Amino acid sequence: MRIRIVYFILVISAISGCQSKYFTDKDFQSVLKIDSHAHINSAKGFFEEQALKDNFILITLNVDHSDSVAVKQQLDFSLLSAGKYPGKVFYGATFYFDTVGWGTDGWSKKVISHLDSDISGGAISVKLWKNIGMTVRERNGKFIMADDPALEPVIDYIISKNLPVSGHLGEPRNCWLPLNEMTVRGDSNYFAQNPQYHMFLHPEYPSYEDQIKARDNLLEKHPSLKFIGCHLGSLEWNVDELAKRLDKFPNLAVDMAARISHLQYQSSKDRTRVRDFCIKYQDRLLYGTDLSDEGNDDAVNMAKGIHDTWLQDWRYFATKDEMTSGAFKGKFEGLQLPKEVVRKIFSENAIKWYKLGKV
Repeated sequence: MRIRIVYFILVISAISGCQSKYFTDKDFQSVLKIDSHAHINSAKGFFEEQALKDNFILITLNVDHSDSVAVKQQLDFSLLSAGKYPGKVFYGATFYFDTVGWGTDGWSKKVISHLDSDISGGAISVKLWKNIGMTVRERNGKFIMADDPALEPVIDYIISKNLPVSGHLGEPRNCWLPLNEMTVRGDSNYFAQNPQYHMFLHPEYPSYEDQIKARDNLLEKHPSLKFIGCHLGSLEWNVDELAKRLDKFPNLAVDMAARISHLQYQSSKDRTRVRDFCIKYQDRLLYGTDLSDEGNDDAVNMAKGIHDTWLQDWRYFATKDEMTSGAFKGKFEGLQLPKEVVRKIFSENAIKWYKLGKV
């Protein structure tokens, strides 16, 4: 009888020990999390208040939409939010890519002066956006790519400040496909609404391969540059291709903003491959959403949308639940990553790569 009792206790202990390796939905609130790629473009505080409720820290990244006024407005919102929520909101700076004087010392000095002010004010990174490689051009019409030598003084300055670049260079590979061949609805919807960025319609523009090559050339020329590739480094379509870059460039990490559906799509085909990738590169993956507050939504809808997105993503990485996505047809299973991997993806990696210190 005693042997049976001991055996029963050992079985229960083994089961409990196994379960303790993983988080559940119930752990969502208690675990510190960081959304490393958000956009706070409002003074209402709805985004920030929901982050406090869900135990999130926010990193709001400013973006150059080819509008100097918008760049200044984003910075103002960032400073306001970071000041109101110290230690809970951080921001990444950017600069207006004015091509006047492009290629001269005067151009780079102007950009560096702008960035120096932002960094002195508390910026934790510098954002490079897809207009580099997709819209900005020299006077002769040639597209300015990320590896252009004229950008090097700015890159060297960022390196000297020991800050990472947050780089959204290129687009998802779906961008170069017809709408009906894209793998996830988020892309087909976006490019249907933004045909200026749908490269299938613009074969005269640099190709997907051109974008990736220019980014890789930038990293090769600046091996000491800490580079956080936004949106899975625009290699969202294949974890094996992303793994090649992570192996080649030790100072490269990637955030998952607006690309988790691509991981889910791949895991619906081969869960083990995606899970193994996340475990192998657990120190190089940052959770992010690309969610934004533009000041157009009310507090209730804003809170629900943010919370539902965060919780759904948590379930995908932390549990083994069967799930569906509005991004594609079919079911898939959560990755149920070990606790230590989930902690790295959801907070520890952002703290390390963005040098947030104690938060």
